[in-house]
Amino acid sequence: MLLNTYARFDVKFVKGINATLFDEKREKYIDFTSGIGVVSVGHGNERLANAICEQAKNIIHISNIYRIPTQEKLAEILVSHYGNGGVFFANSGAEANETALKIARKYGEINGKPKKYKIITLENSFHGRTISTLKATGQPKFHQYFGPFPDGFDYAKNINDIYSKIDDKTVAVMIELIQGEGGVNPFDKDEIKNLANELKKRDILLIVDEVQTGIYRTGEFYASNLYGITPDIITLAKGLGGGVPIGAVVTRLTDVLKPGDHGSTFGGNYLSTRAGIEVCDILKEEKKSGKLDETVKYFEDKLVEIAKEFPDIFDEVSGYGLMRALKTHKSEIRDEIVKKSFENRLLVLKAGTHSVRFLPPLTISKEEIDEGFEKFKEVLIKL
Repeated sequence: MLLNTYARFDVKFVKGINATLFDEKREKYIDFTSGIGVVSVGHGNERLANAICEQAKNIIHISNIYRIPTQEKLAEILVSHYGNGGVFFANSGAEANETALKIARKYGEINGKPKKYKIITLENSFHGRTISTLKATGQPKFHQYFGPFPDGFDYAKNINDIYSKIDDKTVAVMIELIQGEGGVNPFDKDEIKNLANELKKRDILLIVDEVQTGIYRTGEFYASNLYGITPDIITLAKGLGGGVPIGAVVTRLTDVLKPGDHGSTFGGNYLSTRAGIEVCDILKEEKKSGKLDETVKYFEDKLVEIAKEFPDIFDEVSGYGLMRALKTHKSEIRDEIVKKSFENRLLVLKAGTHSVRFLPPLTISKEEIDEGFEKFKEVLIKL
């Protein structure tokens, strides 16, 4: 018997091929969610499956008290898109964000005079479901029932409001460049660059939560690349393993944590890091060939067409790459669209209060995009 923690749709999927899913009755669905941005190279990806099987036949797991070559190789890939730095591997986005918070707090302990510990995040943000990452999340609805929380978090209304929150106790600012759960809200690139420059001048760390935006989700390896910044810390998860649980922290602060300060039993084991290597290799090829950019443009054009055709339902298209949303006039309409889309065998997501969110596999085909939007239009016409 499962705990009642999810409002589940009544379906059991048994097979997937790229962005297409089949239930136990062999009914076909188009997946514009990819497991909430996780199945980045599609369902049933043969290359990923072969890499996982090959690794499982040899070693799945040992321990981080020994060297793990696949971990070292994946770290090299992640750092190559960042600059000089190091990587810590965890099992999830929340764990990656917890690690980032610990790095920041220790940095403030050893470098702050007086001790610096305060971390500023944004209203409408989402950073995870552990006690600390819930407190870092700037949405009061997530704070009910679970207090008391750790001290030292403050919330800014927007990017420009961050400056008014900074004081002599501030050690870091933690943001998403595109707020995912908050509604797929991208921040202005110039505002982000100005913030990064100002924080650097003040020796305040910039932590960018790329749990959802990382690994080509926005069209670039990191959303930070798209915004033209190099944060002090980047956190990753979701699409990195293609469905195998993995989280990662990439940081220039390679000397802050020492042996014994932090750890993970499962984090970065052979299986998860081998999966991560294969995912990165597949998507590197998609990007280099131009196919990923073509897919992004094709999907975006479809969304723009929908927004123009149904102005009585949608306000705008938001997001970058294949992290997109259509903003509805009312939350009730949005909820009905998500429900009716499922009934028409199309999977889409909610985000924020008014957004229909789209996170398809990055390898989705044009045929799957066409079929998915045909289903979507059928729903909208009936509404």
